[in-house]
Amino acid sequence: MTSGTRLLLIGPPGAGKGTQASRLASAFAVPAISTGDIFRDNVANQTELGLKVKSIMDAGEYVPDDITNAIVADRLREPDAKNGFLLDGYPRTPDQVAELDRVLAAEYEPLNAVVLIDADPEEVVARLLKRAAEQGRADDTEGVIRHRMSVYSAQTAPLIDLFEERGLLVRVDGLGSVDEVTERILNALAAAGVVA
Repeated sequence: MTSGTRLLLIGPPGAGKGTQASRLASAFAVPAISTGDIFRDNVANQTELGLKVKSIMDAGEYVPDDITNAIVADRLREPDAKNGFLLDGYPRTPDQVAELDRVLAAEYEPLNAVVLIDADPEEVVARLLKRAAEQGRADDTEGVIRHRMSVYSAQTAPLIDLFEERGLLVRVDGLGSVDEVTERILNALAAAGVVA
């Protein structure tokens, strides 16, 4: 079993999870593990995985659970994750939660908290369109963004209730400056007994 902090970030696409993940990972001295980053790196490097997931991602769909579960389980076995981690973008479905529960029960301790970053949907669309223009992300067209948000609502939003029932959910407003949101998250985690 391990000690250290085990956190999960959830929220709609564009809520600022990636930005906050790197800040929280630094604050808690744990690696930020982003399934989106792992998939994008593989697409950019045209690996076997990248070729498999590119068309799925371009359509705004979720990568199938079996592929995502295997990638996360492998990543959690790397030495830097043994003393805690922050998961960003995983789990996204009830089946992924079940697989994460299984992996944690076998090799780790349970999650300390699940941070939900809430954000107004229209603000999120505007953010993502701006990011797409700045970063040249072909997968961030308005149609794909709105589709990803509907997929999030259908598949991931139900996890909010599940984590709330487990007493793990920490809800934070994701609008405002990056520093304001980071401070809100750290304060909310501290109030839940999770201190950096």
